[in-house]
Amino acid sequence: MPWSICLTSLVLAGLVVVFGARNARSIELFLSDALPATALVVAFALVGALVAGRQPHNPIGWILCTIGLSAGLVSSTHEYAQYALWTAPGSLPGGLLMAWFTGWVWAGGIPLLTTFLLLLFPDGHLPSRRWRPVAWLSALPIVLLCGPIAILSWPQRSPGLVEPGRFDQPAEGWVVPLLSMVGVLLPVCGLASVSALILRFRRARGVERQQLKWFTFAGALAFAAFITADQLGALGVRVPFWVTAILVMWVAAAIPTAVGIAILRYRLYDIDRIINRTLVYGLLSAMLAGVYAAVVLVLGQLFGGLGAEPPSWAVAGATLAVAALFQPARRRIQALVDRRFNRRRYDAARTVDAFAVRLRDQVDLDVLGAELLAVVDQTVEPTTASLWLRPGERAALPQPGRVGR
Repeated sequence: MPWSICLTSLVLAGLVVVFGARNARSIELFLSDALPATALVVAFALVGALVAGRQPHNPIGWILCTIGLSAGLVSSTHEYAQYALWTAPGSLPGGLLMAWFTGWVWAGGIPLLTTFLLLLFPDGHLPSRRWRPVAWLSALPIVLLCGPIAILSWPQRSPGLVEPGRFDQPAEGWVVPLLSMVGVLLPVCGLASVSALILRFRRARGVERQQLKWFTFAGALAFAAFITADQLGALGVRVPFWVTAILVMWVAAAIPTAVGIAILRYRLYDIDRIINRTLVYGLLSAMLAGVYAAVVLVLGQLFGGLGAEPPSWAVAGATLAVAALFQPARRRIQALVDRRFNRRRYDAARTVDAFAVRLRDQVDLDVLGAELLAVVDQTVEPTTASLWLRPGERAALPQPGRVGR
């Protein structure tokens, strides 16, 4: 069953590519619209089938499959209707039917992604019985949209539902209050689901904590990407279309990939290193970009005038300054991140370094044995630790050393 759903979703993704290429007036529109939607469908469908096939009793896999299928349905029907009604009117049958279908079929995927995936991850159970009302309220938008709105919007089907360049859909009659109710209910349930995830993370230990780290890391990256794109658009910064397409496809694949790694426990404990490196190189890139921009701006204003093109030597000087700062800044930021977000690793490294300094000056084996056991106790924290000193060649039996905690 999960691989059948996956195959259906992949066929729908292929239809999105075919009709999206015909509907797009330029390569920019195709890369910014059809291609990200295809990446979303493929990522959720493949990971969902893999998880559901390995662990059929965990609803997370089935949720991912349903999200992929829902995204495939809404994207393929929208592209089909747009082609049949606007790009080549009358060339394909059922254009109005597909336009009507587009208006409500998306309702199955949005609540699953924003509420149920957060509530049930990673073991497929609610954090406690107290979250059952949130689950029931989260199911209400699916019932309101897939049922009543599908019926009430049937007389309103028209080519305007899939008009190119239009992102909102006209609504009349009882559809308006239903959409308003869903528009209030979905954000409230989404915030409650985020609270449940945070509560689960604070209580989690061991494997479950690592699973939640993968999920929250991918969610944080996706949120940061959308906020950055929104702020750049608000500031009027034009981002190349291929950069936006790659970013959207990468974000679309981040969440299902993280869920798959967490559920299947493939390289589960690598998340700490990934988070560490992301923080270090993210802060380093931001700092070096700020230094580069400041140097170019200052030198350009001093020698080229306000608003003038900075001289080439100013750009070269800023590049050299950034290159010289790379390694020292990386080491300092790495130490800062370890001290703030990985304190145990930072303290362990400092303890080992201090022991290495004392090791060069100490010659008493008893003192060294005691200090070595103390270092092991502070860094590794074992239940028991024993130290054996290798005897000379003439000794018949090894002599046990100090035994510590």
